[in-house]
This record gives sequence, structure tokens and C-alpha cells, in this order.
Amino acid sequence: MRVFLAVLVLLVVLNPAFADDDVAARTAASRDVIKSFAGALKEQLSLAMADGGPVAAIEVCNLAAPGIAQAESSARGWQVGRTSLKLRNPDNAPDGWEMAVLQDFEARKAAGADPKTLDHAEIVAGDGHRDFRYMKAIITQEVCTTCHGSSIAPEIVAQLDALYPGDQARGFAAGDIRGAFTIVQPLE
Repeated sequence: MRVFLAVLVLLVVLNPAFADDDVAARTAASRDVIKSFAGALKEQLSLAMADGGPVAAIEVCNLAAPGIAQAESSARGWQVGRTSLKLRNPDNAPDGWEMAVLQDFEARKAAGADPKTLDHAEIVAGDGHRDFRYMKAIITQEVCTTCHGSSIAPEIVAQLDALYPGDQARGFAAGDIRGAFTIVQPLE
């Protein structure tokens, strides 16, 4: 009987459905957070565009986006943010893991994958701890090309240059991968 109970306890403890690092549940939670983050950012950008046009929207990206990411991060104890291969804000530079995932997204898109479906989830171990990491591709919409496209109005270029002197986030077309939302959930 003792052996049976010991085996039963081990099965429950080792069952992935009960594990702390259940990838499916963490992926679903990450998708919900990204939906909230993207929705809040889109709402603020839309209001700024309606009130003051693209120049006002640039300020929202500059000031509000980091605040929205911080609020989402604080609410969950996770790191929530955005990154890209072509940065606008150097504070969003990808780490090595993020860089590899972004490059994988580009390769998958080039191979014919629908960019709207591109995401990646993984348990990553390093520096004495483990994290659940998740990324979801950000797809350039037509409206995004106003500030991220190839033909940008001079007043917008002036505002971008003032706020982001090293801006690389230009030259995108609708449907391009603009970057990705990124989440880190500490496991230990």
C-alpha cells in the first residue's frame, strides 16, 4: 500500500498538468496579456491620431507604451514588452533569445507561414533560474506605415528624429513583421 501511495504521489507531482511550468497554460495566459497590452496601446494610438494626428501618436508610443508595458508587468510579476530587429527605442533591444526567435519568425514568414500565426513559447534555463518565455509577432498594419513605412511625411520624420535619434524602424510595408511582443515569466 505504501508503494502504491508513493507511486501515486509521484505521478501527480510529475504530471505536466500539475507542473509549475505547464507551457500550454502559460502560453494561454501570455496571449491574454498581449491582447490586453496591444488593445490598450491601440486605443491610445487611435485617440492620439484622432486628436492630433501622427505626430501626437508618436508621443503616445514614446511615453505611453512603456507605461502600459510596466503596468502589465507589475500586475503579474512578469516582464512584458516589445522588441524588434529594427529598433525605434533602444530600450527595447532584443536579448539573444529574442533575437533568435525574431529571426525564426522572419524565416517562417519567408517560407510561407501566415505572420499573424507566428508565436513561440519555451522554458529557458540559465544563470541559475528558469523562465517561461513567450513571443508573438507584431504585424505591420497599413496605418502603421504612416510612421514605420518607406514614405514618411517630413513633420513625422522630424518628430521621430527628435525622439529617437537612432531610429531604424522605417521601411516597413503592411504585412511585414514589425517586431514582437515578449513575455518572461520567472519559474524559480
